Amino acid sequence: VPSHLRHLPLQGGRSDAYFRFWSQGCFMSTTADMQLDYESDPPLDDAKSLEKVSTLNGAVSQLASDFDRDSNLCLERFSRTRRASVISTGSLKLDLALGIGGLPKGRMVEIFGKESSGKTTLALHVIKEAQKNGGYCAYIDAENAFNTSFAEEVGVDIDKLLIAQPDSAENSLSIVNTLVGGSIDVVVVDSVAALIPKCELEGEIYMKFKDAQSRLMTRALRKIQYTLSRSETLIIFVNQV
Repeated sequence: VPSHLRHLPLQGGRSDAYFRFWSQGCFMSTTADMQLDYESDPPLDDAKSLEKVSTLNGAVSQLASDFDRDSNLCLERFSRTRRASVISTGSLKLDLALGIGGLPKGRMVEIFGKESSGKTTLALHVIKEAQKNGGYCAYIDAENAFNTSFAEEVGVDIDKLLIAQPDSAENSLSIVNTLVGGSIDVVVVDSVAALIPKCELEGEIYMKFKDAQSRLMTRALRKIQYTLSRSETLIIFVNQV
């Protein structure tokens, strides 16, 4: 230890002393670190550069043959997937607040809030904007409370809207996973709180099913995300606080 630090008592071991030295603006370094001589890599000549390129191309070709096409390492492809297209929310201020002009495709979006705060209305406006661009949309009515007249007043084309009222959470999430793999632009699940697992529907009222819904959602969302990453579908989950 340097002479100007010898008067400090070492309480709590080396880690405590190191922390106190660091907090006082001092850095404690070992003798081995002080003796290391760092230098940058020398520039590669043409022969070594060609060898590295050849080795890299061989590794990429091996990945393409051993796995699917998604394993191909291409910077252009990854940049293209990050610039996902968006669907407007129907509100100019909300589109500006989101920063990208709407809700991105190929993603899951959760709209949550208190009762009668406009969650379903916002989801219907997103469906309306998607239908304006010729897109197909689906509405999973888990609450069995879909109002056709209100949807028409918002501007939704009911004749071109797929509506499903599944009897369990498993069926609802299976429908979502199947639709994501198709040519659907927007899928709305209204709502997450109304998704009831089969074990609760088939069991007695007094029976307890600990975390049944959360465990089901965790497994289902992992599977849906795998399918969603290969499509351009926007999934909107409506939920209550």
